[in-house]
Amino acid sequence: MLPQEESLDILMTFLHAHGYRKVKGISIDTIKKLASIILKDNVFAYGKKIYKQTTGGAMGSSLTLTLANIFIYIDDIFMTWNRSEEELRKLLDDVNTWHPNIKLDYKIGNSLPFLDVQLTNNNGVLSTCVYHKPSAEPYVTPFTSDHLRHVLSNIIKTSIERATRYSSTFETFNHEGRYIKLMLLYNGYPSTFIENEFHKYFSEYISKSPFLPLIDDEQKYFLLRKQILGQPTPR
Repeated sequence: MLPQEESLDILMTFLHAHGYRKVKGISIDTIKKLASIILKDNVFAYGKKIYKQTTGGAMGSSLTLTLANIFIYIDDIFMTWNRSEEELRKLLDDVNTWHPNIKLDYKIGNSLPFLDVQLTNNNGVLSTCVYHKPSAEPYVTPFTSDHLRHVLSNIIKTSIERATRYSSTFETFNHEGRYIKLMLLYNGYPSTFIENEFHKYFSEYISKSPFLPLIDDEQKYFLLRKQILGQPTPR
């Protein structure tokens, strides 16, 4: 959890380092006082007693998240290492001694998830596929919802595009394609609607005719993937 006083000091250091004297007309001294109120004046009642939070900030507070990002980069990090695993573990264990409130969880291996991608190093050959968390549930917007039809179509399109971008082999792409179809069926999507959306998506890249066989061999898949990887991702 964030140490309150240290977080406020680091906030001031951050503002000074970026040349701020005021932010939207508010002096940085006033910002520090206001931030102190938000961090330190958090009280709650439990069991007929009143408690005051002395470490960290209110859960869900936008200021708490901002301070956490200034205090330490809080997102996931992926890195490669060319020295021994023992040296890497020693380095990471040393990092965990730098601050009593900062503890890094880490995983080391030849196959690791990073966000929603599974990366595998097989004797120097890197492969990727879509990663699903063990706790993930196979739910998307139900077909019976009141959403417009194009919203439901976009769910399928986005899922296929992610599978294509992330699947470095034809085999993993087919595996993810089966997962997508089962997930959609589970959420009430008619099989004809699913197949039509798959064909519509692939025909944009492979053929103008949706009736031709689509993505039935590796060559076609890699052609599709090359075209999609050459496009910018939507923002």
